[in-house]
Amino acid sequence: MTADGIHQGATLRFEESARRIAENARFIAGGVNSNFRLGMAPGPLVFERGDGAHLIDVDGNRIIDYYCGMGATVLGHNPAPVLEAVRTQAEKGILFAGQAPIEYEAAKLICERVPSAERLRFGSSGSEVAQAAMRLARAATGRRTIVKFEGHYHGWFDNILWSTAPGLNAAGPEDAPTPVIGSRGQDPAAGEGLAILGWNDLAALEARLARGDVAAVLMEPAMCNQGAIAPAPGYLEGALAACRRHGALLIFDEVITGFRLARGGAQELFGVTPDLTIMAKAIANGFPVAAIAGRADLVDLFADGVLHGGTFNAQPIAMAAMVATQALLTPEHYERSSIHGRRLQDGIRTILAEAGIKAQVAGFPLMFHVAFGLDAPARNYRDVARSDKAAYGRFAHALLRRGVRVLERGAWFVSSEHDGPVVDATLEAVRGAASEI
Repeated sequence: MTADGIHQGATLRFEESARRIAENARFIAGGVNSNFRLGMAPGPLVFERGDGAHLIDVDGNRIIDYYCGMGATVLGHNPAPVLEAVRTQAEKGILFAGQAPIEYEAAKLICERVPSAERLRFGSSGSEVAQAAMRLARAATGRRTIVKFEGHYHGWFDNILWSTAPGLNAAGPEDAPTPVIGSRGQDPAAGEGLAILGWNDLAALEARLARGDVAAVLMEPAMCNQGAIAPAPGYLEGALAACRRHGALLIFDEVITGFRLARGGAQELFGVTPDLTIMAKAIANGFPVAAIAGRADLVDLFADGVLHGGTFNAQPIAMAAMVATQALLTPEHYERSSIHGRRLQDGIRTILAEAGIKAQVAGFPLMFHVAFGLDAPARNYRDVARSDKAAYGRFAHALLRRGVRVLERGAWFVSSEHDGPVVDATLEAVRGAASEI
């Protein structure tokens, strides 16, 4: 047994999770409340509680967690100061259908930390604020078209769920992608206001903007829905300049990258300030908080005829969690956590190479991606799509049976609780899983 409490070489079992999922599929479709929880062999898991870097499931397994709430729990599970702030606010009230002082405190924090945030509005999910951003861009420019990129995900609504993970047999030529619908039942007409491009190709973006009908370019500033890919040198700067030349807005989707790549998001890390930014996930360490922020003249359109609403926007308990989370996201947090994140990546890279497994381990200290079968780091979605996903899926399952939970799409999220002993235990599991496959 390691210092982390994991029996090395042990094969964990998940029968009780399987039983609960099957039993409760009578009431909940598929036994889950998000399709993104259906993945991972041997099936969806049911958890009793979280503890730091760990999850404890209904089978009694204590599992090192690199899902981190799909990137949200940058401080790990159940950080005491966040829980205390939630308890304090809950005693004052849950929902007022009015304003509370805590939401102004929360807004001030974001405006002070995120370079683009002159003004903001809060929402409850990334999908919602993506819709708000597109509406705002269309109102501000009088144009309809939104440019989005293959592999980038901006929510599950009909008008934006296009080409998020298309099969290469359906995606068309790389220099002129075919829009690929994301779900059965999706309205095909809803995609008429989209233009799909390959990411990290500045010439293609410039050519599309030159047609003069684009309201906004919407992108992850670092591609983290599929892979963990940095922008090519000069790409973000060039995209901003091209938007300026052609009268379009630049929107960064920092739902994943915000408060994970840096305290001020990817825009702080890369030094490029967009017109608008959407944020969620790590902003409140797992509480349902999202935000759209940006230039004051744009965001103020919400007070001048552009509708934005939501019963649970700026819900006081979630706002209290957000303020407490932001208080813990200090420069020291990023420095300390990044040391462990880099060590983890280096260890995985070395172990896979020693096992003769061709793989690319790339990304950022607190969010990286492992892709099997690639000869070089991915530059865009098409590169990621050519990786050996089946082999990586077997690797992820082998890790889970050794007590380490990672996303089958290759993403690893690191929190402040993934310390030295946790990394040691993880690397031991990686060594065993690599030998097995």
